[in-house]
Amino acid sequence: MVNLSRLEEIKDLRTVWPHEAMDFTPWLSQDDNIGILAEAVGLDITVDETESAVGNFNVDIFASETGTDRKIIIENQLEETNHDHLGKLITYASGKSADVIIWVVKHAREEHKAAIEWLNNHTDENIGFFLCEIKLYRIGTSEPAVKFEVIEKPNDWTKEVKKSEAPNEIQQQRYDYWVAFQDYAFRNAEFVKNFKRRKPSMDHWMNFSVGSSACYITVSQIQKRNELDVELYISQDKDLFCHLFQNKEKIESEAGLTFDWRELPERKASRIIIEKNVAFSDKNQWSAQFDWLIDVMIKMKKAFKKFL
Repeated sequence: MVNLSRLEEIKDLRTVWPHEAMDFTPWLSQDDNIGILAEAVGLDITVDETESAVGNFNVDIFASETGTDRKIIIENQLEETNHDHLGKLITYASGKSADVIIWVVKHAREEHKAAIEWLNNHTDENIGFFLCEIKLYRIGTSEPAVKFEVIEKPNDWTKEVKKSEAPNEIQQQRYDYWVAFQDYAFRNAEFVKNFKRRKPSMDHWMNFSVGSSACYITVSQIQKRNELDVELYISQDKDLFCHLFQNKEKIESEAGLTFDWRELPERKASRIIIEKNVAFSDKNQWSAQFDWLIDVMIKMKKAFKKFL
């Protein structure tokens, strides 16, 4: 018989983080730890600033969604929710023009769950509110382990549909494809180690973080050409493109792939891309397409990350 230990919840969060601003916020802002929260809410989060000024006040964490222009604020509360913090949350969201608002708390009271749900139901598709509880556990005498439980979140599909009462056929196909791709990809252990789940949309593209704010991997489905694209998209850093291009042979050798290097001197952005002809209409071929995407994305991230 295997001896099983008991999972114990640590009720007093302050035994691990005595002070919100001095202990918990610095801990959460570290890459590995913000990644735990990011996975829980389904976003790639890049921390831009802690204790970021909003008038005479400070929001705990000001961040952005990797690969997009969406701004994120995170307000921490190592106690149960209260009206004061809810008011601060809305004030900070307004002051920072935030698109995503995350309230991280010890315990969410029913009236505040209802308030966040109401905000999600009465804001447009560009705004999303998350309410997350912090849970700490240990097994026997092990080190504490943290888990973020999402209590309230935006209904992304509902909000996406609000953009158009009747999505056209192409939009619906794009959405279905992204849902199926992520369901398939996140059963792959190596893919899970390298990428975070993203919000499916009706857009033809989806972005994934490579651990740098200067660039990200973009996957695109070009329906009219029956083409899948995977690229390293460099938003506005020509020096980075030149640095990578100088190491072109090493990168392509490491990846085992040949890329199309597009500096695009007339634009701010640059693209390093690989393409594949596919048949989107044949769902029997989707798994083979997903396998190709998974393989290329993992190889690209590993090869390029060494030079970022």
